[in-house]
Amino acid sequence: MSTAAAMLPKPVVFCGPSGVGKGTLIEMLMKRFPNNQFGFSVSHTTRKPRDGEIDGQHYNFTTVDGIKKEIDDGKFVEYAEVHGNYYGTSVAAVEAVQNEKRICVLDIDIQGVMKVKQSSLKPIYLFISAPSLDELEKRLRGRGTESEESIKKRLANSKKEMDYGHGAGNFDKIFVNADLKATFEDMALSFKEWYPELDEVAEDDEQKNYMYFSSPMNAQCSM
Repeated sequence: MSTAAAMLPKPVVFCGPSGVGKGTLIEMLMKRFPNNQFGFSVSHTTRKPRDGEIDGQHYNFTTVDGIKKEIDDGKFVEYAEVHGNYYGTSVAAVEAVQNEKRICVLDIDIQGVMKVKQSSLKPIYLFISAPSLDELEKRLRGRGTESEESIKKRLANSKKEMDYGHGAGNFDKIFVNADLKATFEDMALSFKEWYPELDEVAEDDEQKNYMYFSSPMNAQCSM
């Protein structure tokens, strides 16, 4: 790694089971540290663009042969095949965010984490955990949006994710989300240690940012 590359902000990987509050915590970070200090990389996909989608902005649209070659060449940090189409995050897409002096956020699953660990990327790995599987089940059932079969499938996956997430050395830090505000404040302190250059807003200003991020136009900023 060159000296210039070493001075760029490290990417950060967020991982955790469904229903654990990961997306909410990411949104809260962006409100506490606003003004594009964080950024998401533009993913690649082999599916066709939908109406209104712009190449390079919504996705980097490519071909199956093209993405397979770049995967073989080690140019992707993580990828997956879904219903015959490929989706993935390229090293170049992450570096584009870094070159803007922003912290690139990767919100990925366990399989994605394992692929990132085989890449040239050297991010900070964070695992967001539920206090227990019983608590996670309560949260999933509390949504009232999924079938019993879907809940059981998610819980089975969540057990595997929790086992890996709490495995020694798999993540740089684990945040157990028993209380959202307390977990966030702990996370915010950690980010200030990892990225001392971050510009933090006062709590009153943070509430104003909440209105910005909650508006339909800017809803895509949260994951």
